[in-house]
Amino acid sequence: MINITLPDGSVRQHEAGVTALDVAKSISEGLARNVLAAKVNDEIWDAMRPIKSDATLKLFTWNDTEGKAAMWHSSAHLMAEAVEVLYPGAKFGIGPDIENGFYYDIDLGDRVITDSDFPKIEAKMKELAKQKQTFERTEVSKEEALKYFSEKGDEYKLELISELEDGQITFYKTGEFVDLCRGPHIPNTSPIKALKILSVAGAYWRGDEKRKQLTRLYGITFPKAKELTEYLEMLEEAKKRDHRKLGKELELFAFSQRVGQGLPLWLPKGTKLRERLEQYLKRVQREAGYEQVMCPHIGNVELYKTSGHYEKYGEDSFKPISTPVEGEEFFLKPMNCPHHCEIYKVSPKSYKDLPLRLAEFGTVYRYEQSGELHGLTRVRGFTQDDAHIFCTPDQLKDEFKGVIKIVMQIFKALDFKDFITQVSLRDPENKEKYIGTDEAWEKAERAIIEVSEEEGLNGVIEYGEAAFYGPKMDFMVKDALGRKWQLGTIQVDYNLPERFELEYVGSDNEKHRPVMIHRAPFGSMERFVAVLIEHCAGNFPLWLTPEQAIILPISEKYHKYAEKVLNLLNNSEIRARIDERSEKTGRKIRDAEIKKIPYMLVVGEKEENKGTVSVRRHGEGDLGSMQLDEFIKLINNEIEKLISE
Repeated sequence: MINITLPDGSVRQHEAGVTALDVAKSISEGLARNVLAAKVNDEIWDAMRPIKSDATLKLFTWNDTEGKAAMWHSSAHLMAEAVEVLYPGAKFGIGPDIENGFYYDIDLGDRVITDSDFPKIEAKMKELAKQKQTFERTEVSKEEALKYFSEKGDEYKLELISELEDGQITFYKTGEFVDLCRGPHIPNTSPIKALKILSVAGAYWRGDEKRKQLTRLYGITFPKAKELTEYLEMLEEAKKRDHRKLGKELELFAFSQRVGQGLPLWLPKGTKLRERLEQYLKRVQREAGYEQVMCPHIGNVELYKTSGHYEKYGEDSFKPISTPVEGEEFFLKPMNCPHHCEIYKVSPKSYKDLPLRLAEFGTVYRYEQSGELHGLTRVRGFTQDDAHIFCTPDQLKDEFKGVIKIVMQIFKALDFKDFITQVSLRDPENKEKYIGTDEAWEKAERAIIEVSEEEGLNGVIEYGEAAFYGPKMDFMVKDALGRKWQLGTIQVDYNLPERFELEYVGSDNEKHRPVMIHRAPFGSMERFVAVLIEHCAGNFPLWLTPEQAIILPISEKYHKYAEKVLNLLNNSEIRARIDERSEKTGRKIRDAEIKKIPYMLVVGEKEENKGTVSVRRHGEGDLGSMQLDEFIKLINNEIEKLISE
């Protein structure tokens, strides 16, 4: 007999070889019907995998992230099985679960899958799912694995197997489909009741543009048809909010092939919006004791070798820039932090000079692959609202809390209400991915965890998600459609001060290393604006929107009064313009609604005689007649409510 300890601390005795599903059945049949996966001793397992010794056990259903992941991973196998039936000889790359659904990379030879093929793939998946096929796990030797996929002729699996150690290879069999896979999977295909192939795209094998482009099929599944319907409705709403579509309609930004892929051009209205975001954060930073700096867009390759970015980002950087001097090379900067370390070193520092807070809206460059580029959310040149705080170890926690306060202030001003924090630590099993000593990492990780607890943040801990030089806290925001975005990051770094030999003289007259905090509340201006556009569907907060009001004279006769209204608004720092077109007022209102201008001020004979404006609010309609000072007060109160402390 073995002891199974459940999350509530209760212990149940079962025979060795019991499965998580067996334990669920011993609790209730209803629970067992809903179990999709389990956590056994902190490792996610199949619910059907035998447990042979004492263990802690947690059961996962569709309501858990881990349950959804198991279902979507299993659905990727189901889709691959359907494709193999419909397209004999297809070869398979990788097929993971993702945040919403799953994908599989497939080599179809000279065949092509288009949208018109989706229904037949879906029909085959439904047919196979109804067969209640089990996911059978088998441990195989490396020799057996290589033999199986050699005979099958799948070079992609052979490449993956070649990188694995003997004793860590498992196959999963579903129906007639066998895949190289770590798992976990759901017990059988019966929970997959509703499904949809969402899209098809090209994807280079292992993300390498020099290798073959495979067909990437995306899909999603649900246990209930109603959930699929709701998800597809959300996707339709997301299309309407797509920042690429709205950015074009609102004349915010553009791209040009002649300028280059992934290099956005900010148009006048978008530039004004972006400038207001920058001005707002600069004001907040001034009040918090930050000093602005500016750095060049390039740096000597030796700078990035010192920082470690050359080693870690070399493949994702643009090619080095060679100068007429033999052997001299420069990089377009991938990060701002090495430059800020050099600024710190310009003059000697004492403990009285710390904390030193250096801020910069610094543009950086990374050579993202063309297939990964996506509007403003994935670009090759982007501006970070970067700052680096150099402080003593005793100041670290207070400085970290100060950055959290700034992030909270920004989220309030931009109406981001639903978010959690993610504390990202290094992978304890794969430390070679990171620079620095164990001692430095332990100190940095402990500081972030303690601050998170002291601030009462609703957070999760993720191992393996840290930056290569230090742990971090990311702010995961849900937008109006419930989609999660990573906005804002704070990182603790003991390593770059060591690499750059940064020093300060302490109160003991001895030299010490400062601690470095990297922080970017927006993250990148490009990505932040993209998320903001989709979150508010282009209806920006009033303080931020490029045009706060438009004045609509009902005929040319009232243009002079409209100009008087415009001057009064401009003098009150309200951004407005006059629609002087000889269109009917109804048409002008419709066009202003499409442009998402918050306030429309209709002026005619009545308004001119009374010194008023007839006010309409975007999406709400007529608010009635107001005196100008009353309207100005209305706007100022609305802005103050958002951006006040």
